[in-house]
Amino acid sequence: MKRCWWPGEDEFYVKYHDEEWGRPVVDDRRLFEKICLEGFQSGLSWITILRKRENFRVAFKGFDPAVVARFGARDVARLVKDTGIIRHRGKIESTINNARRVLELREEFGSLAAYAWRFEPELRARPKRMTLAALKKLGSSPESTAMSKDLKKRGWSFVGPTTVYAFMQAMGLVNDHIEGCHVRELASRAPRPLKEKS
Repeated sequence: MKRCWWPGEDEFYVKYHDEEWGRPVVDDRRLFEKICLEGFQSGLSWITILRKRENFRVAFKGFDPAVVARFGARDVARLVKDTGIIRHRGKIESTINNARRVLELREEFGSLAAYAWRFEPELRARPKRMTLAALKKLGSSPESTAMSKDLKKRGWSFVGPTTVYAFMQAMGLVNDHIEGCHVRELASRAPRPLKEKS
């Protein structure tokens, strides 16, 4: 089967590409996990984070925002010693901070999903054909920049436009599987969550 080039021949990476990446997600835990892991990935390869994902899930209690929001200094001390994750104090503290911000978003929008999907771009704003050349120009987008600015205004950290765009790609807010990839059509046919216009 033809697929995007980036998983290469790595079976673990291929499985992630075929079964997860680009499929629309509305589960708050998965959305929170992904935006946090994208922050941890900064400066590293995604496969490095993916291989540690189960360790991250244990360390951050399944990425339940309500639980992570209650983490304190002892938890930070525990996590910076955890060799199963990326032991970056700033990113660990950011994850705890961002969990608290998720709870604020839920108060305002009902869920993190309801907030995030407001930034789904209109189809006419997307490339007509998603070729490798087109994809290479998409390190960010007006929508990821807008979400990044809004999140930062709300007190989030490690959510730059490029990080947010990678989050949007993975969570299906955009379909960046290239033309001919067998997953592209599956992702396109997946039900789109209701989007609230701001």
